[in-house]
Amino acid sequence: MASLTDLLAQQVAAAAQNVEVPSNVQKTVLNGLSDSIFKSLTQTATAPGGVEVLKNLFGGKSNAATSPVTALATKIFAGNILSKLGLGNKTNSALTGLIPTIIGKLSGLLKDMDGDGDVDLNDIILTLSGAQPKKKTGGSILGGAAGAILGSILKGGK
Repeated sequence: MASLTDLLAQQVAAAAQNVEVPSNVQKTVLNGLSDSIFKSLTQTATAPGGVEVLKNLFGGKSNAATSPVTALATKIFAGNILSKLGLGNKTNSALTGLIPTIIGKLSGLLKDMDGDGDVDLNDIILTLSGAQPKKKTGGSILGGAAGAILGSILKGGK
């Protein structure tokens, strides 16, 4: 699995293809979108209740369009990038309109990465780091023990 920054860059590039941006500022805009969304995610993660916000967003339980993550990313992007480029209201609106779409594509990304049967802070960290999900080895302690015993028998027979 790619890291969050890689996934974010891919989503930004794909979404921005439909917006006309002057070639001399295109890289600045793409990097600005990615950076703004990433900063919003990291600021949200460190804020009180932020882990739950991210869990709901990545788990598909909240809408990207109305998420505080999206609102913060839009504010950061408008303040740090768009205010300095002078692209005009139409282009600015089109670009900020991409943010909920990009974040929405990242939604549903969070899965049970550590194989413990639930989605928690550890899963968010593993997802953001680009880790591979662990496969479940058994449905219960007994199933896991039986698998371990069977595995040791099979290995011992060689």
